[in-house]
Amino acid sequence: MTQSNLLSTNDVRDRFSKAMSAMYQTEVPQYGTLLELVESVNQETLSQQPELHRRLEAQGELARLSVERHGAIRVGTAAELSMLRRLFAVMGMYPVGYYDLSEAGVPVHSTAFRPIDDDALAINPFRIFTSLLRLELIESDELRQRSEEILAKRDIFTSGARELIERHESQCGLTSEEADQFVTEALETFRWHQDATVDLDTYQALQDEHRLIADVVCFRGPHINHLTPRTLDIDEVQRRMPDMGMNPKAVIEGPPRRECPILLRQTSFKALEESIRFAGDAQGTHTARFGEIEQRGVALTPKGRALYDQLLNEGRRQAAGLANEAHQVVMDKVFAALPDNDEAMRREELAYFHYHLTEKGQAAKGAASADIEVLIAQGLVEAQPITYEDFLPVSAAGIFQSNLGGGQNEAYAGNANRGAFEAALGVQVTDELSLYAEREDASKAKVLATLNDEALV
Repeated sequence: MTQSNLLSTNDVRDRFSKAMSAMYQTEVPQYGTLLELVESVNQETLSQQPELHRRLEAQGELARLSVERHGAIRVGTAAELSMLRRLFAVMGMYPVGYYDLSEAGVPVHSTAFRPIDDDALAINPFRIFTSLLRLELIESDELRQRSEEILAKRDIFTSGARELIERHESQCGLTSEEADQFVTEALETFRWHQDATVDLDTYQALQDEHRLIADVVCFRGPHINHLTPRTLDIDEVQRRMPDMGMNPKAVIEGPPRRECPILLRQTSFKALEESIRFAGDAQGTHTARFGEIEQRGVALTPKGRALYDQLLNEGRRQAAGLANEAHQVVMDKVFAALPDNDEAMRREELAYFHYHLTEKGQAAKGAASADIEVLIAQGLVEAQPITYEDFLPVSAAGIFQSNLGGGQNEAYAGNANRGAFEAALGVQVTDELSLYAEREDASKAKVLATLNDEALV
C-alpha cells in the first residue's frame, strides 16, 4: 500500500458528513425542509448584504456555507467515548474544548470533535458535539447500577467499523474503496432504532430521573439527535419556521443580533415524538431528535469571553421567562456594553482576527513597517474576523432542555471533572482559545514575512 493510494482524512470527512445528512433527511423529513429554508434565507441575505458576500468570499467561507453541519450525540461509557475518538480520527476530527453541562443542570460533560487546521476547516468544517453521560451524578444507587448493567451489554460499533478503524491506524489512511466501506459501517453507530433495549418500566424510571439519561441508556446506539445547517440570519429562520410547519423553540440561545456577530447563536424546531417498541412488546413514545440551526460570528479572546459571560448571565437574569422577541430586546440592551464594531473589537483585543495583505500590500515594494497597525493604516494589511468554530455550554444545555424536557437538576450542578473526561477519552482535549490565538499569530507572522521578502527583492 502506497501513500498515494490513500484518501485524505478531509475527503473521508466530506463523504461521511454528506452521507449522514442524507440519512438524517430520510429519518427526519422535516430536516430536509429546514435545509431548504436555511438555503433560501442565506441566498436572500447575501443578495441584500454585498459586503457580507465579499467578506465571506475573501475568507473562503462562502464555498463551505452550504456543506456546513454540526451534529450531536451522547454516549454512556468511557469505552464508547474512546472508540469514538478513534473513529473520528479517521475523518481528521479531534477533540477540542471541554464543556461541563452539569453547571446548567444536565448530567453530561462534552467535547467537540472537529477539524483543526485552516485548510481542513475550509474544505469541510463538520463537527460532532459529543457528550458522555455522568453516571456518578444519578442520585439513585439502584438506577445507577441498572444503567451500568444495560450499557455494559451493548456494542455501538459494527465489527466492520472496528476493523476499518484499525486498518486506518496501521496503514495511516484508507483507500477510496475502504473509505466508502467505512462511511457505511460508521453510519450504523448513528442510525435511529425504534426498538428500545429495556422494558417500559425501566425506561420510565430513567426518564423520571432525567430524560437525557433515558435517551442515552435505553437504545442500541447514540442516534444522531440533530444536524445543524449554518444560517446567516437566524432571526429570519426562526420567524419563518412556523410557516414551514416547524415548531421553533421559544428563545434563540446565545448573544443577541448584532452588526458584527459573535460566537454562536442557536435555535431549533422542537423534538419529534416518535413511536418506540419496548422489550416485552410494550408500545410507547420517545422524544430525542430535532432540527437545529446555528449562526456563527467571530471568536472572542479570553478578555472578550469574560465580558460575554458576564453580559449573558445578566441578560438571562433580566429576560427570564420572556418570549423570544422580548428576550432579544433585553439581551440587545444588556449587550450594548460590548462594542458592535470589528475595529473596536480588534483594538480592544476582544476578538481574534486573521491578517492578510490587501491588493496594495501584495504589490508593495521596499521597506515595510513591522508594526501591524501602521501597515493597516497604510492600506497594506486588512484584518478579518476569525469565525468561531466551537460551542457554548449554556446554549447547548438550553437546546437539550428545550427538546428533552426535564429542566435543570440542581443536584448535578457544579460538578466539572475534566480529568475524568480526558481519562475516558484517552487523550487531553485541545484548548479552543489557544487554536484561535495561534491562527491569529500565524497570520500576522505570514504578513510580515511576505512583506519583508518583497522588500529584499
